[in-house]
Amino acid sequence: MYVLIVGGGRTGAQLARFLLAQNHDVMVVDDRREVLSRIHKELPTEIIIEGNPLDLLVLEQADIHKADVVVACTTSDEINLVVCYLARTNFHVRRTIARVNNPRDAWLFNELFCVDVAINQAEIMARIIEEEMSMGDMMTLLKLRRGRYSLVEEKVPPDAKGIGLAIKDLGIEDCVIAAIIRQGKIIVPRGITTFQEGDEVLAVADAEGARYLADLLGKPQSRDENKERNV
Repeated sequence: MYVLIVGGGRTGAQLARFLLAQNHDVMVVDDRREVLSRIHKELPTEIIIEGNPLDLLVLEQADIHKADVVVACTTSDEINLVVCYLARTNFHVRRTIARVNNPRDAWLFNELFCVDVAINQAEIMARIIEEEMSMGDMMTLLKLRRGRYSLVEEKVPPDAKGIGLAIKDLGIEDCVIAAIIRQGKIIVPRGITTFQEGDEVLAVADAEGARYLADLLGKPQSRDENKERNV
């Protein structure tokens, strides 16, 4: 896959390194001297295009028409929006991803400016903090489907109210018990499988399902403290 990254700052450079390690074709466009000086030391010179990312000739030099994905991650929301718009309307790029720097600008990052995916770092951080606060000791291992679902892990403490409860009796949607690790062995969950003290439960769930599972399999003391904080 060929990915064109517009913006060689810390985010763009890190993304380029990651994609190169995954054997993707990558090109980085930037025109800031201080940024170019740094990324020439961090990235292969042949993947760096020096020039204004809003210049159509510069984008053509970067083979934007061949790109499977264009990622606009400069520190300017205006530039990120225009890059996505040009990528779609002038070069027919199939997929565009843009970084949102100012949360107040987030409403602009939509189909009007040809943005397929908007990465709002402030919103992502706020949601993660809120989720971690509400789920006690439950760990989020992986985000799926743009954050709608998560792979979570919960170790069942001795006093969890879900001990002895069968999976078929959970009574929640959008929550699938993927595996249970019990005494070092993986158990394939079935409807009649019950939770035991010390189980490490792996589940795929949406936000509501994860909170329910955390309440069911977490520490009762954590739940009480959460209630006190919410009063």
